[in-house]
Amino acid sequence: MSKRNSAQAKTAARERLRVEREREAKRAKVRRQIIVACSVVGVLAIAGGIGYAVVQANKPGYWEDAAKAKLVAPANTSGKNGTTVVMGKASAKKTLVMYEDPRCPVCAQFEQTVGATVKSDYDAGKFKIEYVGATFLDRSLTGEGSKNALSALGAALNVSPEAFLEYKTAMYSAKYHPEETEDKFKDDSYLIKVADTVSALKGNAKFQSAVKNGTYDRWALEMSKTFDKSGVSGTPTLKMDGKTLTGSDGQGNAPMTVADFTTAIDAALKG
Repeated sequence: MSKRNSAQAKTAARERLRVEREREAKRAKVRRQIIVACSVVGVLAIAGGIGYAVVQANKPGYWEDAAKAKLVAPANTSGKNGTTVVMGKASAKKTLVMYEDPRCPVCAQFEQTVGATVKSDYDAGKFKIEYVGATFLDRSLTGEGSKNALSALGAALNVSPEAFLEYKTAMYSAKYHPEETEDKFKDDSYLIKVADTVSALKGNAKFQSAVKNGTYDRWALEMSKTFDKSGVSGTPTLKMDGKTLTGSDGQGNAPMTVADFTTAIDAALKG
């Protein structure tokens, strides 16, 4: 190869290398632009996501909205906001006031052990029953099962006092009452499933509609306020003539056996 040809070859090689470097520089520039653009989009997406989360977090919750909704009180109620719920024979001279939270495991234990005796005495006309519903476990455990179940109880009360009492018993039953940390009562479908064990509520379209539409959600919140203002600190609590009924344990707790309840209620009826 001549020196001329060698020089021309080197020149051509250098030109190809220059062109290739320019192409690579352009490709690198494009890649950097794409990376920057994607980074900006990513940052904007993250910022947007954070902004969305903040907006959502600051939105009023469902139950906050329910507190401002129109109040619909169930049938078979009286008093301010329909929060006085008294059931029983007119001939019964005294009233047993029962303070209960639907999620309360001790309330479930009481119902499973003593509930049949309470119902028997109630049916016999020994006393009326006044019900005061609480929802404090939703605050302490977080969740909404107490409120939702109390609203469903309102829907049952709208059907009849008997449906209400039977539904409450079903809720507290060993089969259907969840662990207090398991917020099953937040689900309308589960509440309707429990209600289907009560003859007056089974397949009851009006009752089911009230549960699904939250007809008595505001009422449940008002009932809960009644409990909060009562000075009662725990559930179940039983009172008659303003005095708390207690068991034989000496701890001031509600009577948790049939024998203790019978002793306490007999003394209260005589007092």
